[in-house]
Amino acid sequence: MKWLFVLLLAVVVFGGAALVSYNLFVKPERTMRAEKSGEIPVEPVPDISLPEFQAAAKLRQEGRLTEARDALMLLLQKYPSGLHLEEAKDLLGAVNIDILFTDYHTPEKQTYIVRSGEVLARIAAKLKTTPELIMHTNGLNNTMLRVGQVLQISHPDFSIFIQRKAQTVVVLNHGQFFKRYRVKTVRLSAKQPPRINTRVAEVLAFRGGKRVGFGTKEYTGSTRWIRLNQPGYFLFAEADSTHRDESGQSPPSGLGLAASDMEELSSLVSSKTAVTITD
Repeated sequence: MKWLFVLLLAVVVFGGAALVSYNLFVKPERTMRAEKSGEIPVEPVPDISLPEFQAAAKLRQEGRLTEARDALMLLLQKYPSGLHLEEAKDLLGAVNIDILFTDYHTPEKQTYIVRSGEVLARIAAKLKTTPELIMHTNGLNNTMLRVGQVLQISHPDFSIFIQRKAQTVVVLNHGQFFKRYRVKTVRLSAKQPPRINTRVAEVLAFRGGKRVGFGTKEYTGSTRWIRLNQPGYFLFAEADSTHRDESGQSPPSGLGLAASDMEELSSLVSSKTAVTITD
């Protein structure tokens, strides 16, 4: 009987080892081959972030912008590799612009009443913002103000992060994602430093081949360029079916963006805006 016990023990030991080996090595290999050949379907990745993305999109449609913004920021934190990551970033950028470029009330906006003798530039300097941003936020068509006029004032702290290989221009506000823009054209020399830290030098606007200034009637619909303090670096507008090139000159070296994106981006920056350029 002892030999029978030894035989059973050997079967259990070697059989268990064979089963483990099969599950670890043979079965995964066969499953992979079967999936590639189409013999068995590949299990789809669960789309767990979709309900939250759809809920955030609905909040925006309903005009509940701060709630939509908070929901999208939470979604980006929860699902950094989610299936809707790129869509969520684009939607968050649109929501942030909706909030900033309207008189939509948020806790971070300040109410200001225009006093006698005040002009837009002076108010902007006093409140540490820009005249163009005040105009966008309050839906103003020109720089004229009236005594007693109520203005909503935003105090963003924008910085720009340019990724050359990804061909994106990302705007941060107080260090957090605000919006990104896609580069359409790259006009740079082959050799570039791996990282450049610089600032915005100035915003240039062109109409009919001439430079025009902010506050003039020609400024609306003008072609915008952003010159950086790094030699040979511009962000410039590219003409399309709805936007003509009003610069009257060849594009400079740098990165080309859609004209509508450049018009929007140029209204966010100032000479204090920090810019980081990486590969």
